[in-house]
Amino acid sequence: MDISLSSWMMIAFVLGLGLSVWKMYKFMPTKKLQDDDTTPQAQTELMDLILKIIKGSHGELTEKELHEMVKQHENFDSEHFWRFNENKLKQLLHGHYIKNPDTKSIKDIHKKLNT
Repeated sequence: MDISLSSWMMIAFVLGLGLSVWKMYKFMPTKKLQDDDTTPQAQTELMDLILKIIKGSHGELTEKELHEMVKQHENFDSEHFWRFNENKLKQLLHGHYIKNPDTKSIKDIHKKLNT
């Protein structure tokens, strides 16, 4: 049985494609990471900490001061929230502003939490 050159090329192509798909599958993440801080639960936990800090403060905080206070707080897990930076804080605050249209600043959040 004589196999043509194009048949050998097709066999090589299919084998190469199978090997490539298998290698891509092995490198894809298949389980949840321990330090994944992008889950809704982690975001809620971080936002609760931020609101707790705002409530206990004098209310006249800048985002930079709030960021430092969050990082220095005893309940802040720096290993779990290793990606936390000022941009992440701004995203969380903007999400809070969207959910609560009557708040537009940290001062407004402070007023609402202390009333």
